[in-house]
Amino acid sequence: MTSPTKNLFKKTSSIKETVCTIITDNSQAVKVAEETIAYHRKQLESYIRMHKGFLYSLKPLEIVDGPEIVRLMTSASAEAGVGPMASVAGALADLAVEAMLACGAKTAIVENGGEVAAVSETPLDIALLAGDSPLSGRIGFSIENFPVGVATSSGVFGHALSFGEAEAVTVFAKSACLADAAATAVCNVVRGENLDQAIRSGVEKAWSIVGVDGVFIIYKGKVALAGKVPRLIDIWKGGNSPRKKKNRV
Repeated sequence: MTSPTKNLFKKTSSIKETVCTIITDNSQAVKVAEETIAYHRKQLESYIRMHKGFLYSLKPLEIVDGPEIVRLMTSASAEAGVGPMASVAGALADLAVEAMLACGAKTAIVENGGEVAAVSETPLDIALLAGDSPLSGRIGFSIENFPVGVATSSGVFGHALSFGEAEAVTVFAKSACLADAAATAVCNVVRGENLDQAIRSGVEKAWSIVGVDGVFIIYKGKVALAGKVPRLIDIWKGGNSPRKKKNRV
């Protein structure tokens, strides 16, 4: 994630498996984001030690109590119809952005493992990364409406569990937690030799999840988008970029 705007602060932070990039206009908000992620990770780890099923479930769970991050993940997984851990990266990003805004930040962007939660005063460019797909790193999205949550799931690239076969499913939603769970759910149903039907199934699944605004799918050479998908852009590489006054992920 890069930030060409001079007024913004940027930091990459690692806490165990969590590797995130933080961009903000408030230097104090960087520390707040790191502390928030560390706190909620610890809360989640403590909960999982007492509730092993939360870690391994591939279906939504009914949880009445529990720490805030557990409740957020449980709610998102119920909307999408997947296990709660499918939304963990997005949930941490959302909580960090919320804390950054509370401490006075006007721009608060957190990318966690490819999932993005963002509030920004300027447009945000996000690159699409999809393994060795020909489009990976070459196209992206220019986001102008905030707050937004963005998540990408792949059935063929990366280490995350997926039952689908899509090179990439990117979901735009009201929160990164929901986008994270929804991207997994949509990717799970994009499979089979009938490419049009597979993509149609993905789009239908996306529209069944309340809070999803748009979806972008790459599957075996075909590309589909539906709903409110931000403007597609070429991703510039190397040299002097002609793009000014934008944040870039």
